[in-house]
Amino acid sequence: MEAISTNKVALRSSEHAHIPRCKSPSPPSLPPKPLKRQRKTLESESQPKRARRNRNKAPKLVEDEDIDFEHGINNALGELTKHLLADYLALKTKQFTSDLSLVELEERQISACAIQDSSSWHKRRLLQNLPDFLTTYSTRAGTARDLSNAPQKNGTPHSIVIAAAGLRAADLTRSLRVFETKDSAVTKLFAKHIKLKDAVGYVGKTRMGIGVGTPARLIALLDSGQSQADYPQKATLLDGAYYSFSLGALTSESLERIIVDFSYVDQKKRGILDMKESQEPLMQLLTRKEFTDRYERADGGIDLLFF
Repeated sequence: MEAISTNKVALRSSEHAHIPRCKSPSPPSLPPKPLKRQRKTLESESQPKRARRNRNKAPKLVEDEDIDFEHGINNALGELTKHLLADYLALKTKQFTSDLSLVELEERQISACAIQDSSSWHKRRLLQNLPDFLTTYSTRAGTARDLSNAPQKNGTPHSIVIAAAGLRAADLTRSLRVFETKDSAVTKLFAKHIKLKDAVGYVGKTRMGIGVGTPARLIALLDSGQSQADYPQKATLLDGAYYSFSLGALTSESLERIIVDFSYVDQKKRGILDMKESQEPLMQLLTRKEFTDRYERADGGIDLLFF
């Protein structure tokens, strides 16, 4: 695969030059709005009509030649470093949540240091390569993790895979069946014909190693059965620190990694970050306190991966 050209992956890095490399990127500052009487004149003189209509859109990251239409893969996305990924997440958040305040936007940012860099992985981001990807990037203290083992408690996977839609979640689940055993299920957590209450019941009685679902369904399962009085629950890390986890049917108590199905695009060339209905719940999920508290921890932490 050819390397991405500078103008495709730079993401206007100069605009973010002031951002500390391991801190959440700040949302781009907004220019002062002109007075109502002046606005129409200023816009008509400084911007063509097409530019005015699209001025809030994030810059185009790749061209059509980067997309494998046969497999539905955007090859360019897999080559982004963790710093470019953090910048791109920030731009997409700004695009879809322009009504939020600067403080609220800051809370939706992901630090580059929270992301595990997989840009050097030599294989393409195809479904059949997903098991190898997980094996390669699933280590603890330099030791490879056995992904076929599951925590003893039901509904506590060690890995969560996030998909843009239910059909894609089903494909991802099938590709990960190689890790399934009689004591460790690979579970699809989303289906249009399964009601949430039925999904809650199933998760609560299933010992799973890997769970696959859409952002909205994962949030609903994490929050199921909870009240403000019993959230968060505390757990102790090996180093004596504390972290919180949800008390829903699905819990992050034993979670070690989150994998975002990032390179996949549909027939309209849209990925999980290109649609408001998937991008917003995705960022809400990834920036949950129970996750952000553990992203950069070596002991008891959560690895954030983009496939």
